[in-house]
Amino acid sequence: MSEPDLRSAKRPDPDQPMVDVADYVLDYTIDSAEAYDTARHMLLDSLGTSMLAMRFPECVKHLGPVVPGATLPGGARVPGTSHELDPVQAAFAIGTQIRWLDFNDTWLAAEWGHPSDNLGAILAVADYLGRKAAREGGTPMTVRDVLTYAIKAHEIQGCYALRNSFNRIGQDHVILVRLASTAVATAMLGGGKEEIVTALSHSWIDNGSLRTYRHAPNTGPRKSWAAGDACRRAVTHAINAVYRGVVGYPSALTARTWGYYDVAFKGNAFQFERPFGSYVMENVLFKISFPAEFHAQTAVECAMKLHGAVAGRLDQVERVVIETQEAATRIIDKTGPLANYADRDHCIQYMVAVPLIFGRLTAEDYNDDVAADPRIDALRARTVVSEDPQFTRDYFDPGKRYIGNSVQVFFTDGTRTDKVSIDYPIGHRKRRGEGIPLLLEKFEEAIRGHLPAHRVKAILEATTDSARLDAMPIQDFLGLFTL
Repeated sequence: MSEPDLRSAKRPDPDQPMVDVADYVLDYTIDSAEAYDTARHMLLDSLGTSMLAMRFPECVKHLGPVVPGATLPGGARVPGTSHELDPVQAAFAIGTQIRWLDFNDTWLAAEWGHPSDNLGAILAVADYLGRKAAREGGTPMTVRDVLTYAIKAHEIQGCYALRNSFNRIGQDHVILVRLASTAVATAMLGGGKEEIVTALSHSWIDNGSLRTYRHAPNTGPRKSWAAGDACRRAVTHAINAVYRGVVGYPSALTARTWGYYDVAFKGNAFQFERPFGSYVMENVLFKISFPAEFHAQTAVECAMKLHGAVAGRLDQVERVVIETQEAATRIIDKTGPLANYADRDHCIQYMVAVPLIFGRLTAEDYNDDVAADPRIDALRARTVVSEDPQFTRDYFDPGKRYIGNSVQVFFTDGTRTDKVSIDYPIGHRKRRGEGIPLLLEKFEEAIRGHLPAHRVKAILEATTDSARLDAMPIQDFLGLFTL
C-alpha cells in the first residue's frame, strides 16, 4: 500500500470510531428493562453521593461560578445548593460532587473509570434545556430521556475501556468521560451526526490529562474534580458544535504524525470487544458499603469480617497479607507517608487497616484526625500486598468481571486468622438482589443528611414509583434537590 501524501490538504472522511459513536447515540434504541432499572438506581446513587459530598468544604468550594457572582438565573442548578449556573460550569460542579468521595459507580477493564461521572454533563444540560423549555412553552426532557442518555454514555465510556488502556500510556480515564459526555451532550442540544462527529473530533484533539495526580508521589484532590473538568470541556465542545457551527477535524484520530493515534496512542488504533448496546449499564459496579477505590472493595469486606478476631490483638499482629488483582498492585499498593485524603482513599493498606481496627470505613476515616491514629500506620507497615493470578484472570473474564481480594492476619505467637476471600463485592451485578436495598438506604440516608425534611419527603415519594419518576420533567425532579 502506498503511503499517503502528507502534503495533501484534501479532507478525508471522518474517522470510523467517531462515526460509530454518533450513529449509536442518535440511532440505537435501548430496549433493555434491566438497563433502565439499573440506570434509575445509578441516578439516585449519584445524587445521593453528591449530597454526601456536601459535608466536605474542599468539595463545596468548587461548586459555584468561576467568577464570584457570575450566576445565570434560570440556568442549570447544582443539587444541594442554591447555585444557578451556565451549563458548562454546572457540568463541572455536578461532576465534581458526584466524584468527590470516590463513592459512585465503577467500571473495570483494560481501563478503569466511573461512568456516572457523565451525569455532570447530562444533568447540567438537561436542567438547562428543561427550564428553558418550561419558560418558552416547549416540551422538556423527562427523567426517562435522561436515563437513555446515561445508558448511552455508560456504554461509550465502558466499551472503549474494555480493550483500550489509557492508563498504560500515562493518561487519565477521564478522557473517556469527556468523549462520552461530548457525544450525548451534543445530541441533547439538538446536534445531528455531523455536529456530534465535529464535537468528538475536538474532544480527541484535547488529548488527555496525565494521571500522575492519582499515583504516588503526587496523589492529590485533583482526582476528585478531574471528571467535573472533563464534563465541563464536553459541554463546551457540544455548544460549539451545535450553536456556533465550529469546524470539525475528520482525521483527529488517524492523521499521520499529528493525530491522536500517532501522538498519544503509540500509533495503535482503538480495539473493541463488542458493539455498542446496553452491556455496560447492565454490568456496572455500584459502591454501596464503602467509599473506597473499587479494586479494594472486596478487601475492605474481608477486613470487616476479620475485625472481631483482630481488633483486640493489634499489638500481636506480625503481618497482614492481602492478595489482589494485578490492577490493584499498580494503582493502590502504597508504602510510606500518605499526604492527604486523596492519598489515603487510594491506598489498599490504609483501606484494610481502618476496618481491622475500627470495624468501619467511612468517608471521614480518610481525614487527618483519623489518619493520625498510630495504629493505622503500624498495620500498614506490616502489610504485604501481592497479586493472585486467579483474581486477575477473573477480573478480565467478560463473563465474570470479578474484583477479588483475600485478607489474612498472622500473629506473633504463630496463630493466624482464617483467610477470607471474596470474589465480587456487594455492588456487583451478581449481588443486585442483596445490594439494591442497601443502595436505596445509602441514598435515603444521604439526602436526609443534607436536605430539609419536606424535600426528602417529596423525593422519596417521587422515587418510589418508577413509572412516575420516569415521566417527570427532569427540571422538576432536579428541583427537588435544590436549596
